[in-house]
Amino acid sequence: MKNHIFIIFAAESKFNLKRTPITRDKNNYIQSAMNREEYVKNAVSLLEKLIATPSVSREENRAADLMEEELRQYGFKTMRDANNVWAMAKDVDTQKPTLLLNAHLDTVKPVSSWTLNPYHPDIVDDKLYGLGSNDCGGGLVSLLQAFRFLTSHEQPYNLIYLATAEEEVTGANGMRRVLPKLPKIDVAIVGEPTGMQPAIAEKGLMVLDIISRGQSGHAARGEGVNAIYEAMEDLNWLCTHKFKKVSPLLGPTLMNVTMINAGTQHNVVPDECHIVVDIRTNEYYENEFVLQYLKKKLKSEVSARSTHLHSSCIPADHPIVARLVKMGKQPYGSPTLSDQSVMTFASLKLGPGESARSHTANEFIHISEIKEAIDTYIKLLDQQPIV
Repeated sequence: MKNHIFIIFAAESKFNLKRTPITRDKNNYIQSAMNREEYVKNAVSLLEKLIATPSVSREENRAADLMEEELRQYGFKTMRDANNVWAMAKDVDTQKPTLLLNAHLDTVKPVSSWTLNPYHPDIVDDKLYGLGSNDCGGGLVSLLQAFRFLTSHEQPYNLIYLATAEEEVTGANGMRRVLPKLPKIDVAIVGEPTGMQPAIAEKGLMVLDIISRGQSGHAARGEGVNAIYEAMEDLNWLCTHKFKKVSPLLGPTLMNVTMINAGTQHNVVPDECHIVVDIRTNEYYENEFVLQYLKKKLKSEVSARSTHLHSSCIPADHPIVARLVKMGKQPYGSPTLSDQSVMTFASLKLGPGESARSHTANEFIHISEIKEAIDTYIKLLDQQPIV
């Protein structure tokens, strides 16, 4: 590692790190005794606090308070809107491009099969257990440590660190709410768990509500028009239709019928059949196009809960992606949704942990994964062009 001079505001934690107030000076950076291991200790300490602070989607206020306090202790001026918290590098140059480092604060609700306390951080060997540790606490705290290092000396870009709310429910008070309040962003790194491999494309999501209508009647006399039977032709089409354009990274656009509900009791012919369809679009199909296409193809009434969760991608020859490839990383396409879906600028997912651990009982992250993430972010971004 190159010898960089940087400012440190060491957080007090169970690691007994001493907080030393240090004054920023843009021309003379004070050498700190903190080494890379101490960055990891600070990251783990914060993640333990976050695990112990329930932050289910739309209830992230205490976790947002924690992030605000942590950023202030490091000497940053914080900004907050609802439960979204962000900070910027001190010196902003409007002639430079801007990089966003983003991860989310919220978690899903713990599943019933947890055998550990999901809100008690447990460290066993190299594993830190706790709800949100993998998705996406590891990325949240690793990006923060990278942000601290990168802002300690001049970079060829402006830098923003953003912790967002409501990612797990794609809520209106998360990324969509805060984006208009940020400066123009040129590129973003989203700290979702990817095993520190770059996910350079991500599938979009659209959920459809489909209603097939019939006419009620007495089942014993065979009266009425059965809405379930009316729906069968549409169900068969949904099950068998294939979209022609297949993405080399994301594969085909997929449709899955995930819920069907009809009828009130056994002897009444149902007059309505309600169907829910989960659609995961690749970059070749806009959600709005798919919605209109299905309205033309199906007899039933079709409506979308939303159309704004688009597929996203970043060019494979983008400078950040190219550097990751030189570092031995393998770009891939991600089937899971993130805050990238509402970003209108280039972005990629790159974070510690594994997607398969997300939303599972006894969720964990390796402490060594956090260390690798901090090292990778710094090597990738320090004194490097981002556009």
